[in-house]
Amino acid sequence: MRHVCIYLVTLALAAAACACGGGAVTATDRMPDIFPDYAGVTVPVNIAPLNFRVEGFEGRARATLATGAERVTVSSRDGAFRLPRHGWRRLCAAAAQTGGGITVTVSTRDGAGWTEYAPFCVEVSRDSIDPYIVYRLIEPGYETWGEMGIYQRSLETFREEPIIETSAAGYGCVNCHTFCGGDPDMMLFHMRQSLPGTMLLRDGRIERLNTATPETLSSTVYPSWHPSGRYIAFSVNATKLITLPDESNRVEVFDSASDLVAYDTERHEIFTAPHLSRGDRFETFPSFSPDGGRLYFCSADSVEMPARYKEARYSLCSVAFDAASGRIGTDVDTLYNARTAGRSVSFPRVSPDGAFMLYALADYGNFSIWHRDADLRMVDLRSGREVETSAINSPEAESYHSWSGNGRWILFNSRRIDGLYTHVFLAHVAEDGTFSRPFLLPQRDPDFYRTFMKSYNIPEFVRGRVTVPGRRIVSEAGRQDPMPVTFRMQE
Repeated sequence: MRHVCIYLVTLALAAAACACGGGAVTATDRMPDIFPDYAGVTVPVNIAPLNFRVEGFEGRARATLATGAERVTVSSRDGAFRLPRHGWRRLCAAAAQTGGGITVTVSTRDGAGWTEYAPFCVEVSRDSIDPYIVYRLIEPGYETWGEMGIYQRSLETFREEPIIETSAAGYGCVNCHTFCGGDPDMMLFHMRQSLPGTMLLRDGRIERLNTATPETLSSTVYPSWHPSGRYIAFSVNATKLITLPDESNRVEVFDSASDLVAYDTERHEIFTAPHLSRGDRFETFPSFSPDGGRLYFCSADSVEMPARYKEARYSLCSVAFDAASGRIGTDVDTLYNARTAGRSVSFPRVSPDGAFMLYALADYGNFSIWHRDADLRMVDLRSGREVETSAINSPEAESYHSWSGNGRWILFNSRRIDGLYTHVFLAHVAEDGTFSRPFLLPQRDPDFYRTFMKSYNIPEFVRGRVTVPGRRIVSEAGRQDPMPVTFRMQE
């Protein structure tokens, strides 16, 4: 793939004298300074156009995109390039068919004439990506918010639409959305304060659940669907937040207690086992394996909170799960031992083929989205070897992540743009676990991220569009009394 890009770059440099027309052209070997920086990234064949701008330039400009016999030229009067959708699709299809890339040559004009920059390449993978992602948009405040919502976005276009917004639901918090295997017809999320409950959407049916029981610490929090759709694992947490104005990590979210439970959607029953609800341990962030045979989670020795919050370090653990009987295994395996390794795991996620485990690793704690030291790490579950992940990490926080349905793409949250807001990045994953250079979620307006004042939270891949209207969800939440659940401690 790379040799095709190199060949096209050579052709572009040879044609520098006639690339722009209308005046003298000066070629430079400098790369253009663009935002978002899409130089050298790998994208799926069905991604929306990678619109971008030349940083610090607002005059006439031109970009030529070429692969094989396909060529598209885009002119700009302000240094921002909005690529034509149909032309972009032709380029991606041609590049994927030949196993090549798209060469992008940018030229700008000032009083002295045109300057043509060294071309850069965008490689195009034949591996397609799920058509939708779902995320929450929140203000980057620490303890309060104005409006928030859960939104779905087409990755093949720029269309974004709300699934539910707090302005239509009494301005109570909505959070922890998740899907069963990326199925848009099997979704859950929590509503807090106004119309509280866990909203369970299954094949057009809507249930509002009251998951608080006398035996558990709280209502259910962080979820993970069993692939069968019958069970959902949750944490139950006593969570608090403190602000740390004198530290690089401005916020610390911590649990003073936490356990794991599972919910049986047929029996309307929450159940757990003694070794997942120990008073001397913090258990959180459950995650079922793709075959449903194991339940992964994070576990730490309990310490006094918040006085010793920097001593809380979470190991990566797992237990067997038998879907036929609904029983949790008794033997706990430890994949990453925080006591000996010295750092802390959160957000474990297994690839759809069961080959890789991707997780966040920070110096301490479990809420790594606020930790500048947090990176993404990966282990090959077949061999136990650590996989190199430096290509997807940065000096700022990397945290929440999701696998595409075919296992060839990940998306994740990162604060690398400005250290304040979380944005969505995507990266290709080869069969051996090698990551490509990640790219920022494309937007219709090249200047979108300069003025957008909200953070992306919990991005998830989805196989299609969620069709249940938000107004119906709110109507059902208001009409239904929350369904109570029973509790069972496994013997």
